[in-house]
Amino acid sequence: MSLVMAPEKPPAEAAGSAVDLAVLRERVQALESGGARPAVQPLGVPALDRRLPGGGLALGVLHQIEGRRDEWDDAPAAGFCLALIAPILASRAGPAVWVTRRDDLSGRGIAALGLDPARFLIVRADDDREALWAMEEALKCRSLAAVVGEAAELEPAAGRRLQLAAEARGGEAGAGGVTAFLLRRRFGPPRRAEPPSTAHSRWCVAAAPSASAPLPELPGRPRWQVELKRCRGAAPGSFIVEWDDASGDVAMAAALCDGPDQAAGAGLPRRRRAGYPEAELRRAG
Repeated sequence: MSLVMAPEKPPAEAAGSAVDLAVLRERVQALESGGARPAVQPLGVPALDRRLPGGGLALGVLHQIEGRRDEWDDAPAAGFCLALIAPILASRAGPAVWVTRRDDLSGRGIAALGLDPARFLIVRADDDREALWAMEEALKCRSLAAVVGEAAELEPAAGRRLQLAAEARGGEAGAGGVTAFLLRRRFGPPRRAEPPSTAHSRWCVAAAPSASAPLPELPGRPRWQVELKRCRGAAPGSFIVEWDDASGDVAMAAALCDGPDQAAGAGLPRRRRAGYPEAELRRAG
């Protein structure tokens, strides 16, 4: 699986200001992490790698991913999660554990995104408590490449335990350790106000209008609107992420767009719900 990006618009700020901002972000991240900066996995997309501290996705930490709309954006959120896991699996041995709350993760869909379903160990949890416990236990295994867990809510105490478990593995492995991904899936109305997230980064994903296909009777490539809501040592940002169904690769193809969704803008004649191809997420029941 490869990641590519279309030419990006030139940055509005001066080059000197960009350098100063990057240095300031590194200093802030060092202070937040007690002076130890986590290892990173470059995603191969300049816009994303420049935005993330250290030039890539932090390893040995907890990342939170959620859909913008309840249930409707479960598939785009899970697809983007797989896109982040792909370079980790490509550079590391061992499987990834996926703790799911529903029996709707399809091996065919994982394969359609260019990943080997055999690299995933699926664990079924009945509720959030079981899912978070399974994640914490899995993070103790140094032979894993990544751990994904689905939960509706993440209490601050549980989030800190996951973060500490991932950091402990990173300290022992010396190369970033086991990276954790919390995939938030809301299975009912929220019971209380959302607590602050303790994750290293927090992403919000939604379906976006697809671009035109070569033939009018065919749908365009699936696209996701990805918002980096929070990341230690980095500023928030908004991106358009595209999946190349012709090559079977995930392609983060659109330029970085901070502000309105102009990259997905008007004039796109066709809309589709971007998510897993071939029923990668099948609705339960």
